[in-house]
Amino acid sequence: MNSINTKKRERIIALEKLIIYHKDLYYKGIPEISDIEYDSLEEELRKLDSTNYALSLIGFNSDNSDNDSKGGKVSHAKKMLSLNKTYDLEELEEWREGNEVVSTFKMDGVSCSLIYENGKLILAKTRGDGSYGEDITAKVMWIQSIPKEIEIAFKSVEIRGELFCDQKKFMELSEEMERNKLDRPSSARNIVAGLMGRKDYLQLSRYLSFIAFDVINVDLKNEVEKFLLLKEFGFNTPNFKLLKRREEVERAILEAKKFMEEEESEFQIDGLVLTFNDLNVHQELGETTHHPRYKIAFKFKGETRVATIREITWSVSRNGILTPVAEIEPIELSGATISRVTLHNYGVVSAHKLKSGDKIEIIRSGEVIPKFLALVDSAAGDFSVPDVCSSCGSKVEVKEIRLLCSNANCPGKKQDQILNFIRNIGIEDLSEKRLQELIRKGLVKDIPDLYDLKVEDFLILDKVKDKLANKLFISIQKTTRVELITFLSALGIAGGAINKCEKVVKNGYNTLEKVMSLKVFDLEKLDSFAKKSAEDFVNSLMSKEKIVSELLVRGMEVLPYKLLNNNLNNSNNFIGKKFCITGALSEKRSDVESKIKDAGGIVQDSVSKNTDYLVTNETDGKSSKFKKAKELNREIINENKLYQLLGVK
Repeated sequence: MNSINTKKRERIIALEKLIIYHKDLYYKGIPEISDIEYDSLEEELRKLDSTNYALSLIGFNSDNSDNDSKGGKVSHAKKMLSLNKTYDLEELEEWREGNEVVSTFKMDGVSCSLIYENGKLILAKTRGDGSYGEDITAKVMWIQSIPKEIEIAFKSVEIRGELFCDQKKFMELSEEMERNKLDRPSSARNIVAGLMGRKDYLQLSRYLSFIAFDVINVDLKNEVEKFLLLKEFGFNTPNFKLLKRREEVERAILEAKKFMEEEESEFQIDGLVLTFNDLNVHQELGETTHHPRYKIAFKFKGETRVATIREITWSVSRNGILTPVAEIEPIELSGATISRVTLHNYGVVSAHKLKSGDKIEIIRSGEVIPKFLALVDSAAGDFSVPDVCSSCGSKVEVKEIRLLCSNANCPGKKQDQILNFIRNIGIEDLSEKRLQELIRKGLVKDIPDLYDLKVEDFLILDKVKDKLANKLFISIQKTTRVELITFLSALGIAGGAINKCEKVVKNGYNTLEKVMSLKVFDLEKLDSFAKKSAEDFVNSLMSKEKIVSELLVRGMEVLPYKLLNNNLNNSNNFIGKKFCITGALSEKRSDVESKIKDAGGIVQDSVSKNTDYLVTNETDGKSSKFKKAKELNREIINENKLYQLLGVK
């Protein structure tokens, strides 16, 4: 590969994409070009790279056909084992024994092994029984995220990872399977195994993605080196974190849980994988017949049940996305009566043609609202989605897996933007109900209007007296000096969850001026930002310029990233984290609150689903806040643990 110059290589890649595109259309029976035009593409590629995989791709294939799909059993040189799992943090810490570990999200798909000889992909196989897997080479050749050639300095290498289907591709795949008169897939989890087991329609595998997490037969020192090498080879890898302390492990678990709760997540995970970083430790610990002792999966306890949809309702979010929720026949699940289930997004509803009367499998893993998993039984009747916004009546438009309100001034969108700002910036006691009343009375039309409110404005709200009016006013004024990451997450930037904002800021864009000057190509250089997500982030950020400007005019001071954190050992971990305090403390509550705020945290007066930590010294669990935190599965820590996490006393 080194002998092929850059221009020639670019042409080869372009020809690969064209040939795969037109070959797929040919198998569907809807070719766009003539056979002669197609043959000329193949001929050009053959002259440039005679052994290129795209020249031998096979699509539709019947049970009786004779080709290289093989489908036979293939042995693994090193066993592909399952993972041991735990649901308990104490058990996880006992396993870790203080060792440094690397954590990644646990993808929900099918394990896959790729064998490269002299840089060329020659074999792909599933895990199977661990000793023997199925040969899926012909199917894997359709998957664009798997490099067919890599530059290596040694003869042979094995790459292991996970095949999965993201939500956008799942919707497109479901539509194509329906056009081909095939059974619609029941879930994104199940379709991967389904496609790997098929003996026909091999080209459907192009809807799958691959993420790499292991390299076999290469002399390395630690897990981090593995991920860096995989990136050099051109593979997509999961975001990984090097964890040394218990509090870092706890934080990684919370981040995984929040990702699972995100309604707009583009792919599904079912926990975390933690691996000892030192590969010498791998050798020392070895493996059982079932799992490696140096790797473990942390999963969240969940219960599933089948429920019946009564109706599907749609609400508009701060970014104009219409989010579907299934109102179901009430059932008992994980100790609670459940009547509402999130359906994630338009793509999920469309892919499964969900409607009233459908029986669906749902899961509750500590989330406030349980989630849709799979369609169990489809009811009679036609599937439909709204053609107008539920809030303002404007036309909606489909954009990939999302349904968007076309009205930039949609009141529902605007209300959710303001509410998101209130919650993330840390304005206490200003509930959604009170915000709705302020909007109805014309006192608040957009985020900056919050900072124009006077004490007397709150007195016209229902059941608000002098004491609460003053409290609301002071609560707003306390947020005029805010750390940069918290401010960005409060703006409600598309694709700008707090972990993404933190990544941007920590990569050198540590002042508001630097962030507002961001370009798409700047973000594309950062991990976890592809071109599409970078464009969404920057475009959304630019749309907030007027709001930012008006907030600054009203006295908002957005502090550079490091200004608050110079004297704290571990403060970076708490930017934007929300704390609620209850009960007696050894120090003045105001001093404890100051320490949290100095670390970039937000202090709340009450426990909600947005709370990250309840700080309390009580052990009997009798207070209402303690009970609420337990009910919502929020983290409960005592005062000493808080100081340990903050790295202060």
